[in-house]
Amino acid sequence: MQLARVIGTVVSTVKNDLLRSRKLLVIQPVDRWLADSGKTLVAVDSVGAGEGEIIIWCRGKESSFPFAPDEVPTDCTITGIVDSVNTPSKVQGSVGHEGA
Repeated sequence: MQLARVIGTVVSTVKNDLLRSRKLLVIQPVDRWLADSGKTLVAVDSVGAGEGEIIIWCRGKESSFPFAPDEVPTDCTITGIVDSVNTPSKVQGSVGHEGA
C-alpha cells in the first residue's frame, strides 16, 4: 500500500457494468513527507474519499479485493483515508478531515 492525495474526479458515462455507481478519483502519489512522487493515476474509491484527502491505495490483483464477491475491473483502488502521518526527523502533521 502507498500514500497519495486525491486531486480530482473522473466522470465516465460509458463503463463496465461493475463500475456503475462507483466513484473514480484522480490521485497523486506522495512520499512519506507528503511531497508529490510519481505520475497521477485514476483509482476506484472503496472508502468514500474526497478531494484533498490523503489516502492509502493499492495496485494489481489486490485492488479488486475490497469489492468481493464482485470482480470489479480495477488495477488501482483507494483502500483507506489517512487521519495523520508521523514521520520522525522531518515532518509531523495531521491531514484530511479539516474542521473535524
